[in-house]
Amino acid sequence: MGRKRSNRRTQEREPRTKLDPRLVLAAMGPGLVTALAGADAGGVATYSTAGSLFGFAQLWTIPVMCFLLIVAQETAARMGCVTGKGFASLIREQYGVRLSALAMLALLISNTTVTLSELAGIASALGLFGVPTYVSVPIAALIVWLIAMSGSYERIEKVLLAIACVFVTYIIAGIMVKPDWGSALYHTLVPHLQSGTRYISLLVASVGTVIAPWMLFLGTSNVVEKNAHEDSLPYQRVDVITGAVVASIISWFIILTTGAVLYPAGIAVESAEDAAAALAPLAGKYAEILFGAGLTGASFLAACVLPGITSSAICEAFGWERGADRTWQEAPAYRGILTAILVISTIVVVTPNVNLFGIMMAAQVINGVLLPVLLVFMVGIASDRHVMGKYANSRLWNIFTWFTIISVTVLTIVMFVLQAMGY
Repeated sequence: MGRKRSNRRTQEREPRTKLDPRLVLAAMGPGLVTALAGADAGGVATYSTAGSLFGFAQLWTIPVMCFLLIVAQETAARMGCVTGKGFASLIREQYGVRLSALAMLALLISNTTVTLSELAGIASALGLFGVPTYVSVPIAALIVWLIAMSGSYERIEKVLLAIACVFVTYIIAGIMVKPDWGSALYHTLVPHLQSGTRYISLLVASVGTVIAPWMLFLGTSNVVEKNAHEDSLPYQRVDVITGAVVASIISWFIILTTGAVLYPAGIAVESAEDAAAALAPLAGKYAEILFGAGLTGASFLAACVLPGITSSAICEAFGWERGADRTWQEAPAYRGILTAILVISTIVVVTPNVNLFGIMMAAQVINGVLLPVLLVFMVGIASDRHVMGKYANSRLWNIFTWFTIISVTVLTIVMFVLQAMGY
């Protein structure tokens, strides 16, 4: 299939070499929202389980995850700034309608199941405070829908950044449990590998949660929505790096908290809500409240992002009108898909005896297959000088990107093998 060439915006101006602090603050948002949305209920559960089972032994994965996230999100943001187009549109133009349609179908299925898991995370977190699922989930879904339909990207971004502030509860909880800071720093800087299948499985899950397929679309779409261009690339890079570092700090503190309290007590947990409940008798009620509040915020932030980016990517791939500032008459497909995702997810979560775990595992499988393919699409586009001009990937950045692709692919294969073996 022949590859179409995308027209890029003119690039006569050189990017600024000095960063204006005011412009840095103005550019902040897309990278932070994308990275923090990735620290969702599944991520919190994975880090909590790793801390409770192995203490600080997996803290060294956090810097690795931070690096992988920066590589992927910088590339996504750069593509958006230079071309003024989202990732879905670039895939269609460069690789054709058929591959684009296949990718969008997989993204729709995957993101709907992940949205479902975020609402389940909200139900579990609020259940710690005595709120029943049939109350918490419909209300949360309605609030998410209202935010998504607010009609202004700037307003939505501010709301999401405000929600993200709840992540500070994980840092407070980590300080409250009074961990051995020296040991934590040592385990962060020095890898500690173990041979057990449980350790390897969690290692794969921890690294694999850092980049999800939808994050590539969100990273590109957000800078386009913000009307960022080539001159703003240095500022967008600051935003991307800041978001990756902040998200990594949150993940680090989750492992720190559970590793300092639950691991010495021999308490193994399999979910984030179990970790929150287990903290209460050992570290005090406030630790449970802080951990539960963090889980609520993490799930809610991701739930706010996923339906919108899914609908936006699909509409972009097929050339339909999209955007929070479009009315029902202007963008019926965009608003209809977004609404359908939330309605379906809500119905499934509140349905008694539904196998949520099985559904989430299906989403994990789809993500595992889709992500390496999308990363190959991404490096192909970002390396094409007909599309990116002088902002195309350098040889060093291509090495970093292919390292990310190979790492994610190998880890995904290992994850599938472990799952097939029943681990």
